[in-house]
Amino acid sequence: MSHAPSHTLLVRGARIEGQDATDLLVRDGVIAETGTGLSHAGATVVDADGLIALPGLVDLHVHLREPGYEASETVATGSRAAAAGGFTTVFAMPNTSPVADTAGVVEQELALGEAAGYVHVQPIGAVTVGQKGERLAELGAMADSRARVRVFSDDGFCVFDPLIMRRALEYVKAFDGVIAQHAQDPRLTEGAQMNEGAVSAELGLTGWPAVAEESIIARDVLLAEHVGSRLHVCHLSTAGSVDIIRWAKKRGVNVTAEVTPHHLLLTDELVRGYDARFKVNPPLRREEDVRAVREGLADGTIDVVATDHAPHPAEVKSCEWAAAANGMVGLESALRVVHHAMVETGLLEWSDVARVMSQNPARIGRLEGHGTPLVAGQPASFTLYDPRPARTFGLDDLRGRSKNSPYLGRELPGEVRWTVRAGIPTVVDGAVLETPGVLA
Repeated sequence: MSHAPSHTLLVRGARIEGQDATDLLVRDGVIAETGTGLSHAGATVVDADGLIALPGLVDLHVHLREPGYEASETVATGSRAAAAGGFTTVFAMPNTSPVADTAGVVEQELALGEAAGYVHVQPIGAVTVGQKGERLAELGAMADSRARVRVFSDDGFCVFDPLIMRRALEYVKAFDGVIAQHAQDPRLTEGAQMNEGAVSAELGLTGWPAVAEESIIARDVLLAEHVGSRLHVCHLSTAGSVDIIRWAKKRGVNVTAEVTPHHLLLTDELVRGYDARFKVNPPLRREEDVRAVREGLADGTIDVVATDHAPHPAEVKSCEWAAAANGMVGLESALRVVHHAMVETGLLEWSDVARVMSQNPARIGRLEGHGTPLVAGQPASFTLYDPRPARTFGLDDLRGRSKNSPYLGRELPGEVRWTVRAGIPTVVDGAVLETPGVLA
């Protein structure tokens, strides 16, 4: 376990969630005091003039690949990427090898995160054994384990059998868990290469129709209503899906939903170049869908921005489109993309960014002490973000093991200057520390 030192920090002039400049005094891992003109002998002073302070970002959907796929990413390298993006907590999807479907595997992932020390790594348990969709995994044992798993998902695979889905929703009620569904009807998406629409027809590529996502969401919100349980919809991507979630919430269904940064910005027009960096599941959709998910995030229909950070080695991306793997890395770019797509467009304020990228994901994942407001007495987990620079996103921005970012060469605003997790700096002046908490 990491035993990095907690520092006494005096952050001067930060704009908390975009409001007026405020000082923060950090001592013993908590925010000891806020105000103006603060001082403290011996504190490390951080000049935060013009910087926006946000609660430490919480990502409800990442793939860290360890155990089993360390060529793509490890818990340590993914944790560094997360810190670089301003995150202090990430939820790790279970599609590892072995699959995280037992108490032993989720406890191993928790321990790997503790050893790395950059972020809190909260394991997500598989819904079914081996993510095969045939029988429920050890949900209760994972919930009772040291990892205290509360989110369960077969992400990468849809829990397609409605009886299995119903039983899972019923089972997790006992410990206030949630089923996070990858909404994809496998029969409607066999051989799919991209979004089904005008571009797929023009390119002659098999399409992934919106109804394959929407039909599963519609079924699952009705199942969640029927059994009185919590449902979370992963990486929602279509206008119709937004409509269904909006309808379900008005009906009183206990459902939450997430959207990825790439679905807030990128469209299926990018597939024309056959660059496999733009191949992802669910696929990039139409401009109309991008507008709809932005509006859904702005009006609260969509609760969370989650990256679906999916690292891959170069050989499975630098190949022909049909053979390429789905997925994009997104931890280092997420805040900058949300700034660009949602804040610069006037759809969200910085307080809303804190809500959808910190408070809501921690609440949905039932993680106490994460995503907390930056007030005295709360854990000192925060990011200091400079909204002023605009520069090209490049390979130097990527701190994980894989480089499959769709934003390489694209100009994005902003820069994460500091990330602090429970009083321990992990990013200082834009650089990820070699050892968390060890200042030069």
